[in-house]
Amino acid sequence: MATTTRDNIIRRYIVHLRLEKGMSDNTIEAYIDDIEKLLRYLDTTNMSWQEIEHETLINFVCTLQDVGIGVRSQARVISGIKSFFRFVLLEGLIEKDPSELLETPRLGRHLPTILTVDEINAMIASIDPTTYEGHRNRAILEALYSCGIRVSELINLRLSQLFLEDEYICVNGKGNKQRLVPISYTAIEEIKQYMQYRNELDIKPGEEDFLFLNRRGRHMSRVMVFYIVRDACERCGIKKRVSPHTLRHSFATHLLENGANLRAIQKMLGHESITTTEVYVHLDRHFLREEIIRHHPRNKP
Repeated sequence: MATTTRDNIIRRYIVHLRLEKGMSDNTIEAYIDDIEKLLRYLDTTNMSWQEIEHETLINFVCTLQDVGIGVRSQARVISGIKSFFRFVLLEGLIEKDPSELLETPRLGRHLPTILTVDEINAMIASIDPTTYEGHRNRAILEALYSCGIRVSELINLRLSQLFLEDEYICVNGKGNKQRLVPISYTAIEEIKQYMQYRNELDIKPGEEDFLFLNRRGRHMSRVMVFYIVRDACERCGIKKRVSPHTLRHSFATHLLENGANLRAIQKMLGHESITTTEVYVHLDRHFLREEIIRHHPRNKP
């Protein structure tokens, strides 16, 4: 198939993911990257995606294993491939879905890394509060932990979405779905202090409504937030593998440990399914077991 035709199919698939599936730009980018991996493999076999058969897909998955791609990443790639072939089948571009019987690797239940309250406090305390970046970074960490928002939601948070007097923020989640999330008193105070410094910036046109800005007056990138979290961990000696999402996991786990309702946590996190939120029940059970071992008289030597 000609490259222009292939590119046209990819463009149509992107429209399908965005409009019909309601996926975010980051998710769409991941799906297209998975398809590109397959297409590059097909180029080495002089085969078009319309000619592909189940056996070819199995060989492709084997190449992923050979180059050391982990089981979870393999599962994500296979999921993207299955989605693509379902789309082209519905479009009438192929007569049979070659990925229909393609099996996804079995995944063990992965429990996310969690920070303690003391570790989070240490991270925030490690940031110099006398500079613009210091005030901004403290506000960022407080927002991530106090609201449990995703990094993509944080960097796209607007001034017009802050309702600090009512102690809520409005977040644009996956699929551009909005939800109201309560915000803590501590996070509100950090944001208010940060705003005093933010108002002195030379903010670039079109960036005025973004809450978190770099020194050049532009909204921040995901990578910048990753660096902020990583640097805070290094300063206070935290050796765990931590990302902005770790603060989201910690938010949910600490709520559950302190008696919050699982349905309420689901709504605050913006999970479509309660099943996604239930991973925190497993974490909570571990916490309860540790508490029993530590405090029950029958467990003491």
